[in-house]
Amino acid sequence: MNSDRPAILAVASDHEHRFGKVLRERIELVAGLGVAGDAHFGATVQHRSRVAQTPAAPNLRQVHLIGAELFDELAQAGHAVSPGQLGENITTRDIDLLELPRGTRLRLGSAAVVELTGLRNPCRQIDDNIGPGAMAAVLGRADDGTLIRKAGVMAIVVAGGRVRPGDPIEVALPPVFAALEPV
Repeated sequence: MNSDRPAILAVASDHEHRFGKVLRERIELVAGLGVAGDAHFGATVQHRSRVAQTPAAPNLRQVHLIGAELFDELAQAGHAVSPGQLGENITTRDIDLLELPRGTRLRLGSAAVVELTGLRNPCRQIDDNIGPGAMAAVLGRADDGTLIRKAGVMAIVVAGGRVRPGDPIEVALPPVFAALEPV
């Protein structure tokens, strides 16, 4: 992978609601619905705790993306994590997903386009599945004391298509900057 150019390192999905996802050779993104065959596929909210509260709410968490740089950081903290283990559908390299504004569109490969909707809010399951202290390692504090959530970003699918490891990522910023917030 060329370190100058953002690219997809791995793709994953799982038809069941489990913490981690299964690595795949490719995934199919479907406009307005998410990753075909994934438990979070759908136009309305699919996250189990949210379905119980607001089942008709739009699904702003169709695709979960994490930068592999987080795995490097977790390794330094003593936690060996590989793609798919944190429940992400797409693992990226050489793009600072957390610094992108809400509404950023990412072209993944030749056809698929996702639009960032917000940040993933880390949960206790990270410690349960990765190990004690892992959740604390995916949280940080800015100089002003603001909580930094490093567990990836969420997106909706704007244009469908196949996505594979090695595919390039092109970034299109929105006209107005709005910071990502948890969704």
